[in-house]
Amino acid sequence: MGTPVKPPPRKDVSTAGASAESVLDPAVANAAANAAAASFAGLVSKLDYLSPEDLEKVRQAYRFADEAHLGQLRNNGEPYITHPIAVAAQCAEWKIDAQALMAALLHDSLEDCGVTKIELIERFGSPVAELVDGLTKLDKLQFNTREENQAESFRKMLLAMARDVRVILIKLADRSHNMRTLGDVPRSKWGRIASETLEIYAPIAHRLGLNQTYRELQDLSFRYLKPWRYTTLSKAVTKARSRRRDLIQKVDKEVEAAFAAAGIQVRIAGREKTLYSIYKKMDSKHLSFAQVTDIYGFRVIVPTVIDCYTALGVLHQLYKPLPGKFKDHIAIAKLNGYQSLHTTLVGPSGVNVEFQMRTEAMHVVAESGVAAHWLYKVNNPEDAPSDRLGTKWLQSLLDIQDETRDAGEFWDHVKVDLFPDAVYVFTPKSQIMAMPRGATIVDFAYAIHSNVGDRTVSARINGEQVPLRTELKNGDVVEVLTEPMATPNPAWLGFVRTGRARSKIRHHLKTMAHTESEELGEKLLVQALRAEGIDLFPDAELDPIYEPIWEKLLRFTGSKNRQELLTDIGLGKRIAHIVAKRLVHLLADSGQKPDALLLTRERFTAHESTSQGSITLDGSENASVQFATCCRPIPGDSIVGYLGRGEGLVVHVHDCPVAKKLLYKDSERFINVDWSDEPVRSFETGVMVTAKNGKGVLAKVAAALAAAEADIVHIDMGSEGAQEDVDFRFVIGVRDTAHLAVVLRNLSRTASVMRAERRKVAVPNYGG
Repeated sequence: MGTPVKPPPRKDVSTAGASAESVLDPAVANAAANAAAASFAGLVSKLDYLSPEDLEKVRQAYRFADEAHLGQLRNNGEPYITHPIAVAAQCAEWKIDAQALMAALLHDSLEDCGVTKIELIERFGSPVAELVDGLTKLDKLQFNTREENQAESFRKMLLAMARDVRVILIKLADRSHNMRTLGDVPRSKWGRIASETLEIYAPIAHRLGLNQTYRELQDLSFRYLKPWRYTTLSKAVTKARSRRRDLIQKVDKEVEAAFAAAGIQVRIAGREKTLYSIYKKMDSKHLSFAQVTDIYGFRVIVPTVIDCYTALGVLHQLYKPLPGKFKDHIAIAKLNGYQSLHTTLVGPSGVNVEFQMRTEAMHVVAESGVAAHWLYKVNNPEDAPSDRLGTKWLQSLLDIQDETRDAGEFWDHVKVDLFPDAVYVFTPKSQIMAMPRGATIVDFAYAIHSNVGDRTVSARINGEQVPLRTELKNGDVVEVLTEPMATPNPAWLGFVRTGRARSKIRHHLKTMAHTESEELGEKLLVQALRAEGIDLFPDAELDPIYEPIWEKLLRFTGSKNRQELLTDIGLGKRIAHIVAKRLVHLLADSGQKPDALLLTRERFTAHESTSQGSITLDGSENASVQFATCCRPIPGDSIVGYLGRGEGLVVHVHDCPVAKKLLYKDSERFINVDWSDEPVRSFETGVMVTAKNGKGVLAKVAAALAAAEADIVHIDMGSEGAQEDVDFRFVIGVRDTAHLAVVLRNLSRTASVMRAERRKVAVPNYGG
């Protein structure tokens, strides 16, 4: 939104649109007023689709804006009102409704003219005021180079457009006009504004299918970012255009004659590749201008979808098609709703010419994208396929926002989706789904439904079992298999490509970790209370009598609620026995004394280095319990638990050097932990195997591990050159120490193996 230039103080002038100079020169005032009036007259000529009532509302908004901007000038000296009129004129091209046109005219009045939102509500209604308010907030956003500021600004803008897409349409119209007049702005600002337009606004226009706006914003940004290259390329295109004018005219005549002979009614329009897209192609593929062959093309607009395919046949009979250059975007539309048939033909003199076949309705969508929703409503009120015009993507932003409050994380989720290069796959029921290039099976599962993604365990592509990280290819038939008790795997975050999948996985993991930490915290507090002689946990949810006690306890700890306090205990942010002592004191004040017999028994049996009882582990604890990678404890080991600050419970082997250091420095954070009699999964441990180097030795060792039913999680062979002996450092999954003994025995009996032993020191980190 252009910044108005404030003129010197002036006397009261009643002439609409007058500038500061009108005080001195009435002729200038009249000229300015006439220019503004003429501009609005030009806008009215584009509003023939509005009812007389709506047209009058737009006129009232114009009068209000004109009065509000009275005396303000743009950088080029024109009355400022010319800018809102130009923005509204662009919106009128998209046939947007009266409310949006009114907001376009008023979009700078809140920021620059001292008009209040309440005043706008009273004059024009709440919907218009909300649109203007949304645009005013967007105008305050500064896309700084600092990532976090840019992310926060971007988040606000995307959310504004998700709630009402008209906000971003008006904003894009505003940015288009500002870019057209950027030459009037000081040159020092060109780089920032043009970069912001190219990196932020142009991709959004593309994502919403506003191709005409997208191309214009790209070219204008290119013009001000790289003026010399723009000028050079522009001259080259002008020369090429004059050289190939005869060729283009010949193709045009031959094509028209071919369609006339076939009896197909068509409208043919020339299409020239934009300067920015030519530059990008030259830059990315290291081509000279002469090597870019697809500068010119034709759009063939026909009455029906069937005619598109008939037209394709006519063209393929006329000119030879270039192999591999045919794309059917009608049967499988692009993500932003774009539909057309594309083919590249070898025209006269061997020059490649691209043709695009589409219907009139497809042409509207191709040029106006999501704005075509209003165009459809004007022409066919009952046929408004807004669901396929990019609006699903807008709505998905709100879903991601509900789960992600961190601006940087939100930016991570959506920035990939702004540059879609789609692949098209099928469900087992033959439904077509468009996914960004590089998307995996997990992305596909979450695209179907978040519950499907959360419960995914395996998948088949074209009937064959494949890993979940498999990237999808065009035409794949994807079948996802789920289980009711399955949960998302944190490792999925390493390969998913879509913002939706990443957001859903993170949200589920955070929720799961929070719940488990709360459960662990309650266990620790119960055991700490037993150590203080309180057998019955004072649960305020079951017995309201404990409510005042919990309120006092929460005031003491500074926690917002009971859930937060228990979670903090589970994460190690608070020590359970300190909280327990305070709770016992509060219970004593209310008349509940510790049980002396329980107190004596608990203190007599408690481990000397702990005062919080014992936790039983079976491997189902997930995020709330970590098994230290420095010693990799497994069932059968004597273990201790350390409540790391914010890390939850970390389990070590009792004689682990790291644990001993922690015990010396932080003994009150240790608790007693024991293994369950029946662990529910395998546990990782380190094994060192020394073997004679030779052909197939690794295969023999791996076979021995497999025979002993041990899973290989990671292997490291070091970086030494060829030697007589070689050390294999494995991380393997075993059930317990007895199973590990069987594995080591099996390895020791293997030919070429000289020694096999457990390795309790840390192995190189492998990402888990």
